[in-house]
Amino acid sequence: MQSRIPRQSAQEQDCRRPDAAADDARLSDELAAVISGARRRAVRDGDRQIDTAHLLHSLLERDPDAYAVFGDGPQIARLLGYLVQRSIGYGLRWQATVEDSGAVPVVLDGEGFSPLAASAMEHACRRAARRGDPQARGIDLLAAIVTDPQARAVEVLARAGIDANAVRARIDEHHDEYATDGETAC
Repeated sequence: MQSRIPRQSAQEQDCRRPDAAADDARLSDELAAVISGARRRAVRDGDRQIDTAHLLHSLLERDPDAYAVFGDGPQIARLLGYLVQRSIGYGLRWQATVEDSGAVPVVLDGEGFSPLAASAMEHACRRAARRGDPQARGIDLLAAIVTDPQARAVEVLARAGIDANAVRARIDEHHDEYATDGETAC
């Protein structure tokens, strides 16, 4: 039987695989804190893996640039409400399933991330590298998680009345230092 608790990061286990240090170096301190928060949320929610909705929730809690993309008002309040409700009913149907768009083979134990979340993490790192930054930032991850219409984060955004494409456009418009020309989803 598979464990329902995401695997702890190498940093949390206080031991490192040879490639873990390189992976950690690709993330800003802020983004590492976002991932740690998403991992705690997944464990608390009883989910097997960190998915894009966990990442979105943690981004909104911990990254002021990601939060600013949504502005103030009723939509952000509604979005946060849906994310909070996840553990008490709204997201319970996700607990027994793996978040996957079908575009890549499902890997059930990819460092505790769902296939879409793992892909978003890689996309965020590539996005940062294209703009010459060796470390991915929260805004890179936000841009990555809104690219796949099958992502749970995109579903939560839609339920809150927020268009994922509009979010992506705001990121590219207001965060020119983070935007790249011709970027495509992974």
